[in-house]
Amino acid sequence: MGVPTSSLSISPSGADKTPDAIREALFRYSTYHASSGIDLASLSVQDFGCSFKASDVEVTTTFAAQSAARAHFLTILGGDNSITYAGMRGVFNQGLGHAGIITFDAHHDLRDGISNGSPIRQLIEAGVKGARIVQIGIADFANSPEYSARARDFGITVISRAAMRRRPMSDVVAEALEIAGTGNAGIYVDVDVDVCDRSVAPGCPASVPGGLSADELREGVFLVAADSRVRALDITEVDATADTADQRTVRLAALCVLETAAGFASRSR
Repeated sequence: MGVPTSSLSISPSGADKTPDAIREALFRYSTYHASSGIDLASLSVQDFGCSFKASDVEVTTTFAAQSAARAHFLTILGGDNSITYAGMRGVFNQGLGHAGIITFDAHHDLRDGISNGSPIRQLIEAGVKGARIVQIGIADFANSPEYSARARDFGITVISRAAMRRRPMSDVVAEALEIAGTGNAGIYVDVDVDVCDRSVAPGCPASVPGGLSADELREGVFLVAADSRVRALDITEVDATADTADQRTVRLAALCVLETAAGFASRSR
């Protein structure tokens, strides 16, 4: 499902154009995941379309709930990162207190107010426990000390970009899944593509030099989607109107959709 909105973005953004851009980019690729031997042609995939009033949190929450009820796994195409709040609420409804969330993000998203910089704080206020939140790829010089302290106070597990240089992605994801999925809890995954290095994600307004490589993000997405506790994943913060001529950011987002599908398909192996 798509959530074409950029109305709550702190910086000017054309992320509302991205869901359809990702859909179009998917046609550039085959269905065969060579490294695992999985052919996605065997999957039953349905596009539920876009939230008809994407900037309305309640409308999008309801749409996410309806879509999740019709799917074994839900992939949500953003849109700015504010959609994560509505997406997770819709998927888990009254069960937020027992669900976990993993973010791939350069930022904590714990700001005050309501914006694309606040969804994690909003989810905590809605009932998600900080002890079930894992943030992967938090970048240097991208967050204030106040929000870093807020993450500690909430009990959030932070795996910084610097720490990831010393650990394989498989270990990082295994730790994140264990924490977010404690007690076999359901998990939501937020993939904010600005976690990547600016060279591979120039269409993300807040991406910085030194972020994850495209390959690292793709591996991480495959690994989380392969876990049966993960019920939904969103892809956010790509501005299709600010991308390069070769559309490398949108293409990366499309490949993340395919990695998600391949990870999900690997569950049955």
